[in-house]
Parts: sequence; C-alpha cells; structure tokens
Amino acid sequence: MMWRFVGRRTAMLAATALVASIAIYGALFISPGDPATLLIGGGKPPSPELLEAIHRQYHLDDPFAQGYWRWLTGMLHGDAGQSLTYRDSVNNLVADRVGNTVFLVAYAALLIIVPGVVLGTLAALRGGWGETLVTMVTTALMAVPTFVMSVLLIWWLSVQWGWFPAYGAGTGFAGRVEHLTLPALALAASWLAYVAQVTRSAVRAELGSEHVQTARSRGIPERVVIRKHVLRNASAPIFSVSGVAVAGLIAGCSIVEQAFGVNGIGALLIQSAAKQDLAVVQALALITVVVFVAVNTLVDVVTAALDHRVSLGAGT
Repeated sequence: MMWRFVGRRTAMLAATALVASIAIYGALFISPGDPATLLIGGGKPPSPELLEAIHRQYHLDDPFAQGYWRWLTGMLHGDAGQSLTYRDSVNNLVADRVGNTVFLVAYAALLIIVPGVVLGTLAALRGGWGETLVTMVTTALMAVPTFVMSVLLIWWLSVQWGWFPAYGAGTGFAGRVEHLTLPALALAASWLAYVAQVTRSAVRAELGSEHVQTARSRGIPERVVIRKHVLRNASAPIFSVSGVAVAGLIAGCSIVEQAFGVNGIGALLIQSAAKQDLAVVQALALITVVVFVAVNTLVDVVTAALDHRVSLGAGT
C-alpha cells in the first residue's frame, strides 16, 4: 500500500511539472515585447535584417509546439539555454547563485523549525500566561508581510543598532551567517509563527486524547507520557507543517533576496523578468515549481509513514 501511495505521489509530481512547464512556456511565449532587443541595446532602432538574424539564431520565431519541445528536451538534458542579458548559459548563472539561495533557505528553515516547535510545545504543555504570550506574538508575526519585516529588520538591527550587515551574502561560512541572518529572519518570521501555532494545537489535542489519559491513569511517568504518547503522535502534523513552511521559503525567497541584495536565484528571477530574459525566467520558474512540488510530495510520504491514521487509499 505504501509503495502504491509513493507511486501515485510521484506520478502527480511528474504531471504537475509537465502542466507547469506548458503554462510557464506558454505565458512567456505570448508575453509582449521582443527579447532580441536585449542584444542590441539603446541607440537607433535596429534593422529588420539584424532582428531576423537574432530571431533565427535563438529560435525566437519557432512555433509554440516546436519551441516548447526544444526547450523541454533541453531542460531534461540539463541545458537550460542561453541568457540574452548576461550573454552566458543559464546553467552557469544558476550555478553561481544557487549556493546563496540554498544557504538562505536552510538557515531560515532552521530558524523556523527549532524555535517554532519548541515555543509551540512549551505553550501547550505549560498553558497559562506563557501560552497567551506565545499566541499573541505568533499571531502578530503572521500578520506582518515579508517585505515589511525586511524593512523593519534593516532599520532596527542594521541601521539603528549596527548588529548585522544589510546587504550582500558574504563569503565563507561565518561571513554568510553574518550577512544572511537578517534575510533569514525576515523570511522565517511568519512561517515560524505558523509552525508554533500548529505545534501548540497538535500537542494540546494529544494531551486531551483518550490514550494519554489512559497512560496517566496507569501511573506511567509524565515525562514518558509526553515523549512517547504526546510528542510522537503530534510529530506527523508538526512535520507536515514544517515541510510546507520549507516549501514556502523556496517560493518566497525572491522578495528577501531582492530587499537585502543577496545574489541568489530569487533575485536573478526578478531581475531577469524585468529585462524580459525569457530563457532565465522559464528555467528558474520551472525549477522553483518542481522543487516546491517535490518537497510537498516528500512531506506527504513521510507524514503517511509517521502517522498510520493517514489514509493511503486512492482518494487521498
């Protein structure tokens, strides 16, 4: 049953990636503007002969089906095409920047999962004013958009206090940690609050469950009840929401990278979209969708393995 479940999720991943590739290529195929002008620059209008030569060289005039098939097969073979703006292959552009994005997402994920799970668990176990305080703070964080949080952190911790740099990604491990702390905090703030809220609800639900009350009535020590009956059964929803949070980081890192001047994949996507660099936008959009769906698929599979109450039937 589990292998069939994994097979269905993998098939859904492939189907989603295929539909997303058609949508991405189609949206940019019909977008206004001529990407060939990026190679010519300013000055007097280009001659029709020059535009025709550029279109022919970069296959800009190919019919939709032919162009889509060439692009998709190239992506499947690891060739994402050539950037008209940077005059370099998209593979090289991504390779130069992917390290910063991966480090930022991993840093933000750590800031989300560890404090979020700890705060939510403590709030549920202790209750009282501690739970009220955690609920108030997390609710406030969830209401602040990422770009607003970025501005607040730059003004407060960089301009006013000077604790962290507000621009760039740094070099080396220590330099990256220093430079990416503010971007990671801005990226993680709302998701941390979400994980804390779900953790609190999951732990509190398990505390009131019948099997926990039975374990307590049998005289099992409280720490054993909490560890084996409460936290273990609450781990599935906690892991699920943590996975969704990490997937959300992948989709939302563009705003933070642009705000803090981090030379990553998200910033490259925004800059390329503004310049109508179609090859870069198409490749990065498809990569983002595939990674996002792959993370969610992995979360579904692990959640089903952790919690046997999750249905593995065809209707899941």
